Amino acid sequence: MSSGRWLALLLGVVLIAAVAALVRTQGSSGPTSDPPRTESSPDPSVTGPARHTPAEQPARVGRPEPTSERRRLARLRRIQSRIDWRPSRAEGTVNAGRLVDGVKLSPEGVHFITWDPVEWRSPNRPWRRHGTDRLIRTILEVAREHRRAHPKAPRLTVGDISRPEGGGFDARFGAPLEFGRDRGEVGHVSHQSGLDVDVYYPRRDRRERAPDSLADINLALAQDLVDRFVAAGAEFVFVGPRTPLGGPPEVVQPLDRHDDHLHVRLPAL
Repeated sequence: MSSGRWLALLLGVVLIAAVAALVRTQGSSGPTSDPPRTESSPDPSVTGPARHTPAEQPARVGRPEPTSERRRLARLRRIQSRIDWRPSRAEGTVNAGRLVDGVKLSPEGVHFITWDPVEWRSPNRPWRRHGTDRLIRTILEVAREHRRAHPKAPRLTVGDISRPEGGGFDARFGAPLEFGRDRGEVGHVSHQSGLDVDVYYPRRDRRERAPDSLADINLALAQDLVDRFVAAGAEFVFVGPRTPLGGPPEVVQPLDRHDDHLHVRLPAL
């Protein structure tokens, strides 16, 4: 075979090899091929919550109460636990009666504070917060359930109940103020047998004190308290005539000098 033929044959073999190599290269790395995926690579075709690698997994942290709040609650529980419970008896009437073996309400608790309506401050003085064991339990139960239903509400503001042995609670013992102002030397006509308690309407600004005006009153929370005392078996719930508070007319009744607080009375047994 002549040298010219050998050269043509060799060039043909080289050309075929070059074409085959080019085809292989386009098939393995062409623009239509998908990039390789690892197990942690997100799949854009998958919808739903994103999956996280262990390093990316959001921490699931609970919400414990701050240490200061836990200490405050523990202190309030200790104060409230000092109530000296004993069976009590209301004798006579609420306007001319006495209290036998009364129970003294704590100055404050987890769900309530006490308010002195004469000195216009908290807590109320000890000799102004005695009642029958039944009344004290009713106050605590309503305060607890009210706060459970309204966690952001202020604690219940409890005013005068009765003196340690009941009896007269008139202006000689200080006349309660209304909205921080003198409302006349009247004192309490009732509150003599441990069956009456004054509860101040909750404030819109959530401050734990008596309201300073009608505009301060959270009427929705106030109505909730009226309803709860009615459900707890109150004989009467007296409310301010300038408030829109209401309920069963045989129980919930408007009464002068009650525009800043409601007056709860339990029935005698």
